[in-house]
Amino acid sequence: MKPFDQSGKFQTVAEGGAELRRLAVRGAGATVFSQGVSMAVRMVGTVILARLLLPADFGVVAMAVSFSMLFTGFPGFTEAVLQWETIDRYQASNLFWVCTGVGVLLTAGFAASGSLLAWFYGDPRVELIVVVVSLQIFLSSTENLHVALLQRAMRFPQVSANQAVAQAVSVAVSILLAFAGWGYWALVAGALAFRLSRSIGAWYLCRWIPSLPRRKPGTGSMLRFVLNVYGRFNIDYLAHNMDNVLVGWRFGAQPLGFYKKAYDLFALPSSLVMQPLQSVAVSALSRLKQDSALYRRYLLRALAVTALLGMGLGADLTLVGHDLIALLLGRGWEASGQIFILLGPGVGLMFLYGAHSWIHLSIGSANRFFRWGVVEFIVTCLLFALGLRWGPEGIALAWTASYGLLIVPAFWYAGRPIRLGANPVISTVWRYLLAAVLAGGASAEMMRLLPWLGALPGATGAIARIAAVSSLFGFLYLAAVVVLHGSWAPLYQFAKLVRETLPSGRTSRAVPSGAANAGDAGGVTPTPVQEGMSLSDGGVPAGVGSSLNEGL
Repeated sequence: MKPFDQSGKFQTVAEGGAELRRLAVRGAGATVFSQGVSMAVRMVGTVILARLLLPADFGVVAMAVSFSMLFTGFPGFTEAVLQWETIDRYQASNLFWVCTGVGVLLTAGFAASGSLLAWFYGDPRVELIVVVVSLQIFLSSTENLHVALLQRAMRFPQVSANQAVAQAVSVAVSILLAFAGWGYWALVAGALAFRLSRSIGAWYLCRWIPSLPRRKPGTGSMLRFVLNVYGRFNIDYLAHNMDNVLVGWRFGAQPLGFYKKAYDLFALPSSLVMQPLQSVAVSALSRLKQDSALYRRYLLRALAVTALLGMGLGADLTLVGHDLIALLLGRGWEASGQIFILLGPGVGLMFLYGAHSWIHLSIGSANRFFRWGVVEFIVTCLLFALGLRWGPEGIALAWTASYGLLIVPAFWYAGRPIRLGANPVISTVWRYLLAAVLAGGASAEMMRLLPWLGALPGATGAIARIAAVSSLFGFLYLAAVVVLHGSWAPLYQFAKLVRETLPSGRTSRAVPSGAANAGDAGGVTPTPVQEGMSLSDGGVPAGVGSSLNEGL
């Protein structure tokens, strides 16, 4: 792709109507498919590496990576490219050189902090690991603008394919070096291979060579936007990694290894399926922000789909968590299973909570996004402090509690500029939450009537229990969704959405902006079930948070 024309202006893709919906829905489908491939690759890597390496190997690498990822990815630059109404090659070039320059400084600064982090954790191995993994920061800075330009051009299939290839390269490098006896260095090499592969792929897909920096109106405003988003990311990242820091500092490398693998599997569904779709949501919703009624309508439809998936997945993972960990990681990882069960209920809440960022980023309220991040950080750290006395299990429970406490206030605050409020969000998602609770409780009680199933040993028993519990829960959950909605509409509309994301699918006709539901005028938004949840009508699924474990 060549992002700019001869005059230096960005070559605009569809700005609205059926073409924008087609690109968004197809992009979402391609992203989900490729992230499914990435998830499968990472699962295979997890199964193999857990049997080649020790929990302490994962723990000591997590000690270093918990801080290095704070400076990796450079969020804010991508959002500025996506959200800004117009952008030319000179503004993009200025952003590229700022991003790369910051990357060089942060790489050097983080490498120099190795001895300090080794002292903090009381583990001398951390010092050299920090020096090596600091290279991730520079590699990330070189790819950021190229990926952002691809996303602005709605080239989501290419971006997702590049991500999947990089993930496969990372896992292959880690496994080969683990077989060769490299120990924890196999994980470090895999992380670097991920960043290098993704950077090369981004430059190949986006055929753009930045020009030298120059004065250009609008660059300053973009950088202020970047600072707000990056500041919000730093606070969010600290909150999402303070658990690793506390567990590693208080309990050491091995307990951190148990906790880290449980958390990685907990975050995997959102990081590999939902998080990449955030760029689809921000890119599409940014173009609808002038019509607040239509914007809210599509946003709530996306939330309904997110709730249907997230709540069901979270409850199911809670039920099968212990067997899933035993199957994937093998003997010696039983402590991770207990931690994972406590994290499981938070999966669906994590899916929904992260969606409040779609609002902030798509309407350009980065300053409000930053301020909410401060609130989130304080609440989360207080819960961690309360849970620390119960060890890694207490930290896991604190995570689940934090999402439950923050989700409603987060949407209330994010939605104030567009007069969304919390009530439409609650009315959209509560049935899915209740369906998951009822189906999960019923499944657990019914499985107690089959004690012979719980007595089956080894991997065969784990597979049998996972299949039986998941099938039973899936049936009960979908039945509860239908009963609580009094209609098959949620399942019908979800199936329609899946069809439309496939290459052979057809998107439905455009809905004129004037067709936005009349209920919005009174501040009451009809639920997606009343209107239908088809994202082909303009809604786009989007994701949550940042993947904090790429390449590991």
